[in-house]
Amino acid sequence: MRRVVRQSKFRHVFGQAVKNDQCYDDIRVSRVTWDSAFCAVNPKFVALIIEASGGGAFLVLPLHKTGRIDKSYPTVCGHTGPVLDIDWCPHNDQVIASGSEDCTVMVWQIPENGLVTSMSEPVVVLEGHSKRVGIITWHPTARNILLSAGCDNQIIIWNVGTGEAMINLEDMHPDVIYNVCWNRNGSLICTACKDKSIRVIDPRKQEIVGEKEKAHEGARPMRAIFLSDGNILTTGFSRMSERQLALWNTQNLEEPMTVNEMDTSNGVLLPFYDPDTNVVYLCGKGDSSIRYFEITDEAPYVHFLNTFASKEPQRGMGYMPKRGLDVNKCEIARFYKLHERKCEPIVMTVPRKSDLFQDDLYPDTAGPDPALEAEEWFDGKNGDPILISLKNGYVPGKNREFKVVKKNMLDNKVTKNSEKSSSSNKSSHPAPSIKSEAKLEEILKEIKSLKDMISSQEKRIVQLEEQMSKLAI
Repeated sequence: MRRVVRQSKFRHVFGQAVKNDQCYDDIRVSRVTWDSAFCAVNPKFVALIIEASGGGAFLVLPLHKTGRIDKSYPTVCGHTGPVLDIDWCPHNDQVIASGSEDCTVMVWQIPENGLVTSMSEPVVVLEGHSKRVGIITWHPTARNILLSAGCDNQIIIWNVGTGEAMINLEDMHPDVIYNVCWNRNGSLICTACKDKSIRVIDPRKQEIVGEKEKAHEGARPMRAIFLSDGNILTTGFSRMSERQLALWNTQNLEEPMTVNEMDTSNGVLLPFYDPDTNVVYLCGKGDSSIRYFEITDEAPYVHFLNTFASKEPQRGMGYMPKRGLDVNKCEIARFYKLHERKCEPIVMTVPRKSDLFQDDLYPDTAGPDPALEAEEWFDGKNGDPILISLKNGYVPGKNREFKVVKKNMLDNKVTKNSEKSSSSNKSSHPAPSIKSEAKLEEILKEIKSLKDMISSQEKRIVQLEEQMSKLAI
């Protein structure tokens, strides 16, 4: 006898917004008309693109810094035009990249405890686009590889460690690129474009390995993401402006495996995918709900689970990586919903009676260690994500400092002259640099101890003020 109700451990997933005191309040979220998420989250920080006069800026807040955010809170403000997209590096929780209307991509190193003063000097500026840069995404498994796509319809893949543009994909997209997504091991990318086509591209061979024209008939923006099994999930619009969700097999893009029609609303559906549970969450820009679906191997492949509904529309959405979740509360996803003036975390939970670790909900997930170095990937190697267990909760390791080693254009010219210089001169060079490094270490330690002292004094002042106010009463 056929089962009437499909068995699934995610059937009863429910969403819940956190209490007001755990929100980030009084934030002027950016009003730029661009369909990106405006928010990026990792286990340490939440970053939000904000309104800024004279250029572009974004806030970086430690996760625990909830409540009202002061107007004078330091920002990351190096761009000369509005920031359009931000993305945390998956292999270093203190490194974030930003793309802007000023045609540049900047990579920033955030101090371990968050910003103390505004930051206007990036670690590296990546210049190569001739129009605004609206899409940036880090390589999932190789260190220091960043992809950017601009309104000049080209995709550039950078080696951030040297600050060089390594791959330039031109003439593949005749119109604006809506989004770009890496596959699980970072060997392929898929793109959605304004010409209504989705393309699967091998970036190292610089060739299109699959293309589907008119994936969605409607004129409004599409999104395309890779699933862990290599299939592609797209969101878009039908000719009648109905929002659609479609699943495609990359081996045969002629016909979709399935198409789900949803509703007639004009907000772009941003898909967030969890490869461990095979659940995809759809957040419409301007919607007040999050729909979620489970994707399986059996027809009809995409199964609607539920909707989290709220009253306020969302301006953007951040999605926490799996290692930042609370496994003791059976939390399987956490979103950071942007309102006009605040950021509100929303927790997705599977109801379970037991307090023990639920290993069926938390299979080993992608950890922060890269599987490859940048040079290995550019040489043609692939590596699957290095998995970690969440059984005892994720404990962040020490992030190694992000350094950019620029290849000096003058090197070739200098070598001829330097050959003539004496060997004794060479040997005397390294010593001062070691000394200066030690000095720098010392200064950094001093600064850290001063910061700690200031924060402890601040706490003391607050306590004394409270005591004084009680006396005054």
